Amino acid sequence: MTPSLPDLREHLAGVQMSLDEIGEPLHSTTFVVVDLETTGGSPESCAITEIGAVKTRGGEVLGEFQTLVDPGSPIPPMIVALTGITDTMVVAAPRIEAVLPAFLEFLGDAVLVAHNARFDVGFLKAACRQHDYKWPGNEVVDTVMLARRATTKEEAPNKKLGTLARVFGTTVTPNHRALEDARATSEVLHGMLERLARFGITHREDLDALRNPVPEKLRKKATMADRMPSLPGVYAFRGPRGEHLYVGTSKNLRTRVKTYFTRGEQRRQIREMLELAVSVDAHVCATDLEARVVEVRMIEQHRPRYNRRSARPERTTWLALTDERYPRLKTIRSMDGEGALVGPMRGGGEARAAIEVAQQALGVRTCTTRLTIVPRADARACLLKDLGQCAAPCVRGAESGYDGAVDATRRALESDPSPVVDALQSAIESHAEKLDFERAAELRDGVSSLVEGVMRAQRLRSLRGVKLVAARRNGHGFDIASIVDGVLTGSARVTEGVWAACARLRDEWDEAPATALVEEREMLARWLEMPGTRIVMIDGEWASPVDGAGRHRQWVTARVSDREASAALPYAPGRRS
Repeated sequence: MTPSLPDLREHLAGVQMSLDEIGEPLHSTTFVVVDLETTGGSPESCAITEIGAVKTRGGEVLGEFQTLVDPGSPIPPMIVALTGITDTMVVAAPRIEAVLPAFLEFLGDAVLVAHNARFDVGFLKAACRQHDYKWPGNEVVDTVMLARRATTKEEAPNKKLGTLARVFGTTVTPNHRALEDARATSEVLHGMLERLARFGITHREDLDALRNPVPEKLRKKATMADRMPSLPGVYAFRGPRGEHLYVGTSKNLRTRVKTYFTRGEQRRQIREMLELAVSVDAHVCATDLEARVVEVRMIEQHRPRYNRRSARPERTTWLALTDERYPRLKTIRSMDGEGALVGPMRGGGEARAAIEVAQQALGVRTCTTRLTIVPRADARACLLKDLGQCAAPCVRGAESGYDGAVDATRRALESDPSPVVDALQSAIESHAEKLDFERAAELRDGVSSLVEGVMRAQRLRSLRGVKLVAARRNGHGFDIASIVDGVLTGSARVTEGVWAACARLRDEWDEAPATALVEEREMLARWLEMPGTRIVMIDGEWASPVDGAGRHRQWVTARVSDREASAALPYAPGRRS
């Protein structure tokens, strides 16, 4: 099986990229330098009294943010003496919950800088957590850390802000007030960046190398990224014998590969992989969906030793009814295997739990003996017959009514597991009333595993025998995917000419595509179910909620219910909406 899609483009070897494409130059990076004044040193028991911040890019000040904050409690005398901020000054100031939205908007996606960043970021994170604001997770740079790399012990015996301000000759003197200290920190930051530029620290990605130093033998391998395109796709590290070591995806292949050698990779196995790697391949993909599918296919084909998901994919478990006169439930390892009904299950334990609850609720037999069509003369039933939990086809044959239990089991597993849920609800409640919580939890988890397995199987079966083209708005353009029998056969990203692009992908449909991996089918099903995804073509015809035909109608309308998506992608010309 090849990992390539019809329009998969190999990266252009030999094309020299500009220096800017290696990463984001520091002169183009937006920094927000922040300083806080607080009532004490613990973000859990103390509060912010003042926030000051300066936004800069390329040494130019873009804006400033400053406000006093009412901490909600008296300011300790020692803090008043240090900062000069008194209770009288903050009595009319806003509380932190009113200040945070404005500060987070000012911060945006800039790099957050602070002197002793652990202190300031700790207070900001605690405030967001206490007032239900999501912390944006911006990259953080600590000027104390930079100072350890940019200054000597002789010129800066300590790394206090006042000391560094004297070393770099800032125009603003730190005075324990938030905005003034933020201004001084900003000047110190740019002074240190100018000094570090002489040592090759010129891009935003290089700052990570300062935080987590990379061994020299790995830094020398960073040239592997030089010929990578700054485009989305799949990258594959190769070993000395050309073997695939690791496969991954990225929206910017060049930047992602470079980070492996500049950000101080801490994962032991990945560090080991980088030491073995001698080259890296790039596969440019039209869409993020295509990249993720190609990644899955390459991992399945090459089984890279450092990809976790490549280890023993054959362990995927499904539930099926055995092919015999009196079927029973069993586990199998293939979606397309004999009578697969439920799955994929998350593991062997969940599969066994699901089988147990189905047996108890539906009366399907638990014994593993292959029964004869006509019971033997000396056949004997087990205790479950006496307990009324099995129809005992082993002794009663066709007269046992076991066929009804099998039919009920097949219906429950193929379409509607509610009979299992209804049958075991009272059992779970009964065990709970008897304080047998362990057994109640076992049955509850078994029912949950069965229902989830049925849902996953239904989603995958919905792609079988279907040829479709779907589109989804992505920023100012559309991501378009062509899917045949659960296999991605092509994709495109366009800003105009949507209908023409859909028609091109339809023309590339393969009558007999490669067998889809379970992971690929699940990935495609999730993409189709995302809000905004619209099915454009089915079996070569334009599709709409009102003209979907025959067996596809229900499947189509279930995925064309989002009004915003329908408005964003009008129906094909000439079709009635």
